[in-house]
Amino acid sequence: MKYNIYLNSIRQANHLTQQEIANILGISRSVYTKYENGYELIPIKHLLAFCNYFNIRVDNVFGFSFNKSQSLNNNVDNKIIGQRLRDFRKENKLTQEKLANTLNTTDTVISGYESGRRLIATPFLYQICHQYHVSADYLLGRIDEPKYLKEN
Repeated sequence: MKYNIYLNSIRQANHLTQQEIANILGISRSVYTKYENGYELIPIKHLLAFCNYFNIRVDNVFGFSFNKSQSLNNNVDNKIIGQRLRDFRKENKLTQEKLANTLNTTDTVISGYESGRRLIATPFLYQICHQYHVSADYLLGRIDEPKYLKEN
């Protein structure tokens, strides 16, 4: 997962400092620096705030190729994310246990995501999207179409 490279390039292309991005995200500069340098994984809530600020797709930051979409919904809802994750899992004939094994977690964690009690962790979202070529923005409810990423 090389999203940190994209965080850095997007920030620099917009002539902003790490401190300015940290202020936008409501975190300290040192925490943001760890995200950008790849020392810590950026939580979905901060990744979404970053993408919302620049009006870009999470798929962009993940480095995926994608089809263009007209507009992004910046108001994500855990229930919608959970429903889309559940629909994706069923469409791919995966049980919660099988998806959990793929992600090296537990079916209880998957259940928490699908029920909307928990927001999906960044590395799990990335792994699902990378492995199954599904759009992160689709799963997060930011777009309705296209659901799948273009194959490289």
